[in-house]
Amino acid sequence: MLLRSPGCVRKAANACGVYQLAMLLMELDAEDETSCLLVADALYLLGRLDDAHKSLLVALSRKPQAAPVLVRLALLQLRRGFCYDANQLVKKVAQSGDTACLQHTLDVFHHEDLQLLQSHCHTWALSILRARTGGPGSEAHTREAIAYLSLAIFAAGSQAGESLLTRARCYGLLGQKKTSMFDFNSLLREEPRNVQALCGRALVHLALDQLQEAVDDMVSALKLDPATVISEIHSLKPEVQLPLTQSLHTRCQALLNQWLDAGGPLRGEGPLRGEDTQSLLAIGEALIRLDAAQPSWHLLLADIFTSLGKYQEAGTHLQEALHLTPSSEAAQARRGLLQLKRGDASTAAHDLQCLAEIDTQDLSFLLRLLEPPEQQSLTQAAAKEASNLLDLGQPRRALGYCSLAVLAGGSSPYHLRLRMACLTQLQEYDRALRDLDHVLQEGTGNSDLPRRTEDFCSRGRLLLSLGDKDGAAGAFTQALALSPTQAQNSLSEQPGRAPTASVFLIHGQRCLEEQRYEEAWTAAQNGLLVDPSHSGLKRLKVRTRKEGSSGCRLH
Repeated sequence: MLLRSPGCVRKAANACGVYQLAMLLMELDAEDETSCLLVADALYLLGRLDDAHKSLLVALSRKPQAAPVLVRLALLQLRRGFCYDANQLVKKVAQSGDTACLQHTLDVFHHEDLQLLQSHCHTWALSILRARTGGPGSEAHTREAIAYLSLAIFAAGSQAGESLLTRARCYGLLGQKKTSMFDFNSLLREEPRNVQALCGRALVHLALDQLQEAVDDMVSALKLDPATVISEIHSLKPEVQLPLTQSLHTRCQALLNQWLDAGGPLRGEGPLRGEDTQSLLAIGEALIRLDAAQPSWHLLLADIFTSLGKYQEAGTHLQEALHLTPSSEAAQARRGLLQLKRGDASTAAHDLQCLAEIDTQDLSFLLRLLEPPEQQSLTQAAAKEASNLLDLGQPRRALGYCSLAVLAGGSSPYHLRLRMACLTQLQEYDRALRDLDHVLQEGTGNSDLPRRTEDFCSRGRLLLSLGDKDGAAGAFTQALALSPTQAQNSLSEQPGRAPTASVFLIHGQRCLEEQRYEEAWTAAQNGLLVDPSHSGLKRLKVRTRKEGSSGCRLH
């Protein structure tokens, strides 16, 4: 069986012995193609190139289109310097499409001869591709080039990088995405740092709607050779560039957030890991080089440099973003962040508050870039300015500062109450109620009983403004239960004794109609605490006692 394989000669200890055995086999069966090829291979290894050539011509005469014969003849012609003849033979092999069977056929040849064949096939494939007109025949040209490249790959063995890369691109041109991916993967297994292969595979991932995988490859390539990657992306159509660049931007933001989630500057963990820093800077700087007129890219790089503690570099890109979009709140907020880094909390609060009401997600991200003392000083500055503006009767201007104080201060009860008061003045009762409910859900101890009593009074007033009189009665009831005297005084001031009594009266009458006698009694009692002379509440109390005396125990 060993002698039946055309590739076995290299394994034979003695080419002469193989030649003699092959000749014996031919005497037994002159038509045996394998024996004829063994004779030719043995003669080749013995250096008898002319005799090998004659033997192959005999084989060719019997089977003119046999790829194993054609490729041997081509290689011999190259070795002998007959390039034209060699090319005609290789062309026939390429046109036959039967190149897969040649992988083991070529094992018999010397390395230097295989290099000749690989170089010739690769060069010829490139010339075919350069001649592509883009017209109807371009697909045929590409397929012909692939055949030459396949032969070059077989000849090159493990050194087939360039040919694999070119063939992968050819398959991509033909729309054979998975075959193209196979070639790129084969090349990257041997050369994991091949930038062109990483870019090529990324583009195939894009074509297959595998956006995240495409970004993975592009980021790996950017860390190795940004210029090549940028050139590749620039060569894409705008509709292909856009999702790729946006995904690179998103990946960069995600990397930065991952670092902040792991602690970042707030836990004193110092700079990013070298690999993470390299990825962030590679992506950020590449985006700028791809489109320097895009403000978002400059802001991203400013964030990266800020996270690295490189405030001067961050300021440079921030100024560029402000130049491109002077009214950008995102850029102004980052200017405030850098001002805070320089210790100017008041000016920082002015610039950062512009995001507080329009993009809390971005503001929250920026706040994560601050050290605890910086956050504390910013919170204090924002709360102070908010209070001053409320005192001046300017709640609309105060709102951004209130929200900044809430976010920077960790939603403390004080800052939530401050914003609740601001929102109440702006008649944004729903939002005010949400802030107050957040305070009440946190709960407080007995030491804060007066404050909690006032919170329930405020809650009732908000519900009353929203038209929920039953809810208002419930909140007023809770306030009176906590501290009767304080609640009476607060409710007498606002909404006033008569309106408060009216709330309890309406609520009590509804409870009475629904035969909830104990609740009706409580409503009457609470209303009379606020307005002891209210005749309607007195009548409600009498009616409730009379109707509920059969089964209810009223006090």
